[in-house]
Amino acid sequence: MSETLLIQNIHTLVTMVDGDEDLHDADILIRDGWIQAVGRNLPAPDDARIIDGSWCAAYPGFVNTHHHLYQSLTRNIPGLQDVKLFDWLIGLYEIWRGLGEETVDLGARVGIAELLLSGCTTTTDHFYVFPDRCTDRLIDVEIKAAAEMGIRFHPTRGSMSRGRSNGGLPPDDVVQNPDAILADCERLIDAYHDDRPGSMCRIALAPCSPFSVTTELLKETIELGRSRGVICHTHLCETADEEQYCLDTHGMRPMAYMEETGWLGDDVWFAHVVHVNEDEIRRLAETRTGIAHCPISNLRLGSGIARIPDMLKAGCRVGMAVDGSASNDASNLLRDMQQALLVHRVGTAVDAMPPRDVLTMATRHGADILQFPEAGRLEPGSVGDVAMFRLDKVDYAGAMADPAHAILMCGSAPRAEYTIVHGKVRVEKGRVCGLDETELFHKANDAAAALLRKAGDKP
Repeated sequence: MSETLLIQNIHTLVTMVDGDEDLHDADILIRDGWIQAVGRNLPAPDDARIIDGSWCAAYPGFVNTHHHLYQSLTRNIPGLQDVKLFDWLIGLYEIWRGLGEETVDLGARVGIAELLLSGCTTTTDHFYVFPDRCTDRLIDVEIKAAAEMGIRFHPTRGSMSRGRSNGGLPPDDVVQNPDAILADCERLIDAYHDDRPGSMCRIALAPCSPFSVTTELLKETIELGRSRGVICHTHLCETADEEQYCLDTHGMRPMAYMEETGWLGDDVWFAHVVHVNEDEIRRLAETRTGIAHCPISNLRLGSGIARIPDMLKAGCRVGMAVDGSASNDASNLLRDMQQALLVHRVGTAVDAMPPRDVLTMATRHGADILQFPEAGRLEPGSVGDVAMFRLDKVDYAGAMADPAHAILMCGSAPRAEYTIVHGKVRVEKGRVCGLDETELFHKANDAAAALLRKAGDKP
């Protein structure tokens, strides 16, 4: 059972509830993981832990809609810093062949720590690399790490079935047999999927991309997901190379190919969605298909700038995402939010991305895409997920005319003062509770160096 928390005297409380104005000098009462009350001068229960919210801005916990946690150990690698997606993948597949339970655990803990420190309380993870010498239960390792660190976790069972010998991009020894993939999807749903309100773990199904799985597996996966009541995810329309691959291989653009295989609907969301036209944006909106916006990754790999203002105007559901740490190279969701605020003002209009739209993507839209309506807002009946940032520092001096948006408009991406997940404090005063960051730093870097040595690269 979660402790009772009373957060008092919050300088600026951003509820993200339709029609609500931001509150000042306000309180939040959380009991057993759920918000009981929001208002001013709330009475303190006898059993409550009191947290002082003075000079803090509080938001619904941010939602990360796309990640690859294992990539935390393969970021900032010389030779892969200045290449496009396909070349980047080909180089990294050689390193990812060496993944095992220890490296997956360390990568997950690094990524989760960064997310929590950036105010993220709910994250997905797209895990799709299963070396044939290794157990296929690597997602179980991530689930265990997420449970221990206390983040709300929506892992996706990724898959690759089209290796190089079959016209795909990945080497054959990191792809799997479709029957084995589907059987493990069933196993993970049976073992971990919890569809109750406030769930801390839900499973989704996620073939990697149109160029790494067969058409048959795409169809079988979406059919399985719908029969089991779980949502489905994949990369789509990330690069011009992917578009050309689909035209050459399937005779149609990526979006048309996915629609033909049954992959549009409110139980589907795509990562990136950079290279789309007006008709495709309209179809995304009509079908309520979700989009995970990864602005820094799209820039880092030179993939392009997604048409997010046009998508929002059309009524699309767009969430925020960090993507993998090897293409970001971080798991700081607030950093991506700041980038989203700026990048869409170039080539469109200076008013194309107001800061409140960024907050909406990072909270309400993300929760909606993951079919988690009890998150993304701060109101009675919502889960007790709160991100709090200190305002009384030089970064925000002179910025208190609009304190709700100062963390987006000013300074660097700060560490959260508090991150609260389901009523439990997971970050306190800018530190992840129970985590020795220095120890994790050294363990992760030793493991990363070993991966590079195994692949024949100099660490």
